[in-house]
Amino acid sequence: MAGSMKTLSERAADLESGDASSRGLVEQALEAIAADPRAFTAVYPDAARKAADACDAARRAGRVLSPYAGIPISVKDLFDLEGETTLAGAAIRRGAPPARRDARIVERLRGAGFIIVGKTQMSEFAFTGLGLNPHAPQPVNPVDPLRAPGGSSGGAGVCVALGQVPGAIGTDTGGSVRIPAAWCGLVGFKPTQARISRDGAFPLSETLDSIGPLARTVEDCRILDGIMANDWEEGASPPPKSPSEITLGIPDRLVLDDLAPEVASAWERGLSRLSAAGVRLTPFAFPELSRLAEVNARGTISNAEAYAMHRRLGLLERREAYDPQVLVRIEVGARMSAADYLDLLAARSDLIAASAHRTAPFDAIIAPTTPNLPPRLTELETPEVFVRQNALALRNASIANFLDRCAISLPLATDCAPSGFMMIGENGRDRPLLDLAQEISNLLV
Repeated sequence: MAGSMKTLSERAADLESGDASSRGLVEQALEAIAADPRAFTAVYPDAARKAADACDAARRAGRVLSPYAGIPISVKDLFDLEGETTLAGAAIRRGAPPARRDARIVERLRGAGFIIVGKTQMSEFAFTGLGLNPHAPQPVNPVDPLRAPGGSSGGAGVCVALGQVPGAIGTDTGGSVRIPAAWCGLVGFKPTQARISRDGAFPLSETLDSIGPLARTVEDCRILDGIMANDWEEGASPPPKSPSEITLGIPDRLVLDDLAPEVASAWERGLSRLSAAGVRLTPFAFPELSRLAEVNARGTISNAEAYAMHRRLGLLERREAYDPQVLVRIEVGARMSAADYLDLLAARSDLIAASAHRTAPFDAIIAPTTPNLPPRLTELETPEVFVRQNALALRNASIANFLDRCAISLPLATDCAPSGFMMIGENGRDRPLLDLAQEISNLLV
């Protein structure tokens, strides 16, 4: 059975009007998941039904936690759920002690009445961007089953695109929310890292990890983001700007290099629509982007921090249990010295400051979320192709993480597979970016 394609807001309206019950929404979600369970690593039917019945009883009694109480959603396989082992997509984590409490974001979502129906598939330890994992059944791109779904939050993108749940929570260290959102035809939001607590999320990089939602609309991402950040207010958006008041900056380097022809065509169509509506599109010099390859030449922050954590946990004593594509990335960190890591952090600080000055004139900077289309799964069986496609997928999206900014991917249709239109905002300017993204998404259609 195909799932429902209704948004969070539409399901909330159905619950309020009595046209739907929470139990009905949960049963619909569970039936859709059963029809194609590959996006999930665990499903909790009994707990979900029990929570749904409690929500329905509370609603009948006039006690409603939020407009979204009783709506099923999913969380990525690296978030703690009390009593469950947090696998983080890794076979090596099987048998680890169960979590003692829910992750902070799970507490907040449950506090608003959302029902966690299951955990979703991910790249092992969240350390690749294509959405492949050799330890579990492979979810495929819902638009084209021959293609990869994107990662590392691949199951999150797939289950929303299939209509199994209206929203999913992932993490984004270098694009891991925005890449699957782009490749599955969804909206994906990466907040400024400090906005949302990472307590109870298995880390990849303490410096770069961010927690964000995937959904069908910007508004749904705003709702989930606000609840996780504990600052959601209904109807809090300011009046929209007119298109002529919006200025978007287009970097003069890196982000438009090596675009797949279909991505380039979709990008130009999107720019044409925005320009015709009156949005000011301004190419600008962004030399700081040219330094990214140089400062990461000895390894990345994620390489160093992942290696240190995995060594600390003793996991590297069982190298044979890792996904080889993930292990090779972790072991880059073994070759980095303490000086390399500290130099990288210092260079990042310098680039953050310089970039803030460079992009200050713009409401946001824009780029294709990924320069490549979702690759075909058969192509990724060759390690060299996997490495190249993974690097391309992460290239543009990782800019926002390195510069410690918020960013969002909006759907951008190509002639053969979904792509993404990325907007990067300033550090801490998450709500203005979401407001702007709502306006831009309306113009891109």
